[in-house]
Amino acid sequence: MSVHLQHQFSRLKKHLLSLGAMVEDQVETAVRALMDRDEELARQVEARDAEIDHREVEVEEECLKTLALYQPVANDLRFVVAAMKINNDLERIGDLAVNIARKVIHVAGEERVEIPFDLPGMWQKTQGMLRDSIDALVNLDGPLANTVCTRDSEVDQMKRDNRRKAETILQEDPRRAPVILNLMAVSRNLERIADHATNIAEGVIFMVNARVVKHHAYCKPEDI
Repeated sequence: MSVHLQHQFSRLKKHLLSLGAMVEDQVETAVRALMDRDEELARQVEARDAEIDHREVEVEEECLKTLALYQPVANDLRFVVAAMKINNDLERIGDLAVNIARKVIHVAGEERVEIPFDLPGMWQKTQGMLRDSIDALVNLDGPLANTVCTRDSEVDQMKRDNRRKAETILQEDPRRAPVILNLMAVSRNLERIADHATNIAEGVIFMVNARVVKHHAYCKPEDI
């Protein structure tokens, strides 16, 4: 690898990691706003979304410039392709954080009720997946990326459990529908964030050993 290409890869990685840190903070802030019923905090998440969109465009432009100027091949090309996909997943996670923040704004005006299902636990699992997928990217750690793939089913199950509890609550007391439906939307957004974290982990596996691991059910030890 030439010195110039190595420098360009360092720039790309730095931009990706910066975006990843911003996105992780956005989701954490949105969930904290939900738990505290803090409308102002939720509006801060909305306001910062434009910066994430701007960063995503910058990373994409860096990837395209790398392809045009250096025409990378083999491992180097794989890195750029994976970086473009990971960049897109990070931006989508930022959008999902905004979705959660908007649900907080809707809920803030409703009567305060105890959250009837384990959204904090669901966020804890999702946050762990997101953090580990970014750590796997930093260290090009295939085994860590694979653990992210295998944990996605846990979040999927939590979303299904939440839906069943929500349906029971709505049957018993339809008056709670405005709050319950917004909380269910938060549950769906957390599940989608876990999916995107899995996509990032699959991108890392692709970077490390050129294996295309789409649809996380097919992550296996030989993929790491």
